[in-house]
Amino acid sequence: MDQKQFIQEVLPLRSQLLFYARRFLANPEQAEDIIQEVLMKLWYMREKLASYENIPALAVQITKHLCLNCLKAHSRKPEELDSVSIESEMPSPYTQLEQKDSVAHVMKIINRLPDLQRTILRMRHIDGLEIDEIAAITGSRPEAIRMNLSRARKKVKELFLKIQVYDERKK
Repeated sequence: MDQKQFIQEVLPLRSQLLFYARRFLANPEQAEDIIQEVLMKLWYMREKLASYENIPALAVQITKHLCLNCLKAHSRKPEELDSVSIESEMPSPYTQLEQKDSVAHVMKIINRLPDLQRTILRMRHIDGLEIDEIAAITGSRPEAIRMNLSRARKKVKELFLKIQVYDERKK
C-alpha cells in the first residue's frame, strides 16, 4: 500500500477511532496521542495491510490494545531498562567508553519514552521524514507532531542531564 492509498483507505477511520479511544480514556489529549500511534503502527504495517480482510477492525483492535496498555501504564512501576550495546570508533579507549556510555544512556532514555513520542522521534530523526509527512501519515496536525517531538527531545535532554550529574557525583 502506497502513501496515497493509505491516506484514502486508512485516514478516514481516524474520527471513528478517536471516538472509540475517548470512550476508554478520560483525557482527550491522551486519546489523540493513541490515535496518532495507531495510525503510525498502521503506516509501518502498510505493506502487510492487503493481507487483512477488515482493516477497520484491525485499527479498532489496535486502538483497544493501546488504550488498555495506556490505562495499565498508569498503574504499574517503570520497568527496568534493557542494556544497549553501541559500538564507537573513538581513538582513545577512555573517550570511546565515555561516548559508548552516553549513547547507551540516550538509547535507554528513548526506549523509555511513551510509544507515540518514541515513534515520532524515530520517524523524524531515523527515517528522515518531514513534519508534514509525519502529520499526513498519522492524520494529525503538524502542530501536534511538533509538540510531541518537542516533548520527546526535552525529556531525552532532561533525563540525560540528570544521568550526567549523577555520574559526576559518583566520581
